[in-house]
Amino acid sequence: MRKVGCKELRYKVIHRFRDRFTVEELCKLLEVSRSGYYKWLNRKDEPDKDKVIADLIVECHKKAHRTYGYRRVKIWLLRETGLVINHKAVLRIMRKYNLLAIRKRKRFRHYDCNTYTHYNNELMRNFKATKPNEKWVTDISYIQTKQGFLYLSMIKDLYDNSIVGYKYATQMPASLVIETVRAAVKNAKPSGGLILHSDNGFQYTSQAYYNVAKANGIKPSMSSVGCPYDNACAENFFSMLKNTAQDRTNPDGSPLCLCCITGVLKKCLLDRGRVTKHPGIWDRKRGMLRPNRTRRLLQ
Repeated sequence: MRKVGCKELRYKVIHRFRDRFTVEELCKLLEVSRSGYYKWLNRKDEPDKDKVIADLIVECHKKAHRTYGYRRVKIWLLRETGLVINHKAVLRIMRKYNLLAIRKRKRFRHYDCNTYTHYNNELMRNFKATKPNEKWVTDISYIQTKQGFLYLSMIKDLYDNSIVGYKYATQMPASLVIETVRAAVKNAKPSGGLILHSDNGFQYTSQAYYNVAKANGIKPSMSSVGCPYDNACAENFFSMLKNTAQDRTNPDGSPLCLCCITGVLKKCLLDRGRVTKHPGIWDRKRGMLRPNRTRRLLQ
């Protein structure tokens, strides 16, 4: 006979039909041991030890809009409650109570390879940086609103995954990217030797983009033609941002109004308490510092 469900489910079936059949017959039919069934029977009324941690995970999901996976939930539990727990235990509890993060459906995109200017790929998918303002990635995407599309351009520092500059508009001209670069330079104040990686969008192949990068000592880098994985960090950020700002804010799937979505975007982009996988720096008095404090110390 094919095994059906987990052992706990089979024990529940045995317990339900124990009056119609003998326990020995049911255990043999469902391929479990009688000793295992009686052990489960003795402890089934005991309080669930995982329930307390599951409640904490529910609280984490409320604050993060259910976008955190088990690794970041583990970091959140350590940071907010001081609970030390193995990441495998977190994954087991999240699976047990159906608390896994909601994944966004993948979409296939068509990439236009007809570019005017192409820069060398300086990153080569090495998305790790040893200091702030060493490697930046940038991209532009759109968010649907009731009044039309809102175009968002951002620049992310790969050192701590912080957003150093962003701009949004109702149209997608090349000037939107230029303003984003200027905003990032003004906020982060890079010293030199900075690599700014982008995809093959027409905004990044313009002469104006080259001029503003050269004026600020930035070395442009560009993904290979038709290969979005070279800019996966920026693509992943937009996927998570849309998950948080749009899909979770309006559960029925209808688009938000323009003023609402811009307010949500500002909150998401400027959230300094957002959990990241960056380890930070250990301080004797304050413990593990958040990435934004670490960034200020190293600059």
